[in-house]
Amino acid sequence: MTPQHSSLNLVDNFHRQLSYLRLSITDFCNFRCHYCLPDGYTANAGKRPDNELSVSEIDVLIQAFAKLGTTKVRLTGGEPSIRQDLPRIIELAKHTQGIQTVAVSSNGYRLAKHLSDWQMAGLNQLNISIDSFDPAIFKQITGFDILPTLLKDIDTLLATTDIKLKLNGILMADTAFDNLQSVLSFVKNCPVTYRFIEFMQTSDNKALFFAQHSSGQRIKDFLLQNGWQSQRRASDAGPAIEYRHADYVGGIGLIEPYAPQFCDSCNRLRVSSQGKVHLCLFDNGSYDVRAFLANGDVDGLVHALQSLMPIKPEHHLLKQNDSGIMANLSMIGG
Repeated sequence: MTPQHSSLNLVDNFHRQLSYLRLSITDFCNFRCHYCLPDGYTANAGKRPDNELSVSEIDVLIQAFAKLGTTKVRLTGGEPSIRQDLPRIIELAKHTQGIQTVAVSSNGYRLAKHLSDWQMAGLNQLNISIDSFDPAIFKQITGFDILPTLLKDIDTLLATTDIKLKLNGILMADTAFDNLQSVLSFVKNCPVTYRFIEFMQTSDNKALFFAQHSSGQRIKDFLLQNGWQSQRRASDAGPAIEYRHADYVGGIGLIEPYAPQFCDSCNRLRVSSQGKVHLCLFDNGSYDVRAFLANGDVDGLVHALQSLMPIKPEHHLLKQNDSGIMANLSMIGG
């Protein structure tokens, strides 16, 4: 739904329309991915926080964003499936007037258990992290030996639901070539898009970043040299550039935060699981709006969000090795 009144749009000082909300519903994650939480979740003594946004607070938040022209909501973490009320949150987002697309980003743990509830709640899109198609490397990266089960559950999803699936993997120097070959085999006959995400520096992963960062340009060059063609992005899509090939059922995507002009088409705002607005994934501050949520003040939140538009930064500072307050990507869902 297109907003009827331009005064109720979220447009920043660089004329970017922000129509995509990425909402973290927990920063807790059960995986121990070596590029994010190598020691596991250590905040709050390793226990899931007890101050996450409630369903009623999330309802107020999504209503306000919808009034401001948001059409897509992605529920992230940490690992959002940790919350047993995730189906209820999906359902309320789906039934909010103006919201056209509800998506979830997940590590896929016990995916088969959740599929029916997510489908019934109205989930449109699901992104699952698979950093390697080699079971041993997958276990080494995540700490969990579940790749065969996860791939079986993905087959079930494709066969039994209409949820649009995408797979994500962090691009690492040591595994880039082997993973690309595996991805090419996987998408040959499987109707999903696999996106390579450039490894991003945070304050917790600097040593690994400098050892393993690899530019997405190498993947792009390979694709273009082998007959793949870039596709036009949807207006509510994330930052990935997707590529298609006539001989492949699926696609391959690239998310290149270190590429020039990456931020030019930013259409996203992020809200943490404690109700703090982040104007950029790598910003140097956040803005607490939880009082509006607790008080059910949709209109107050609308005005507060509009007042933040003049200070949304033009771009991040990753090129200057500045990741802001981002310690790890589980903090606000990447």
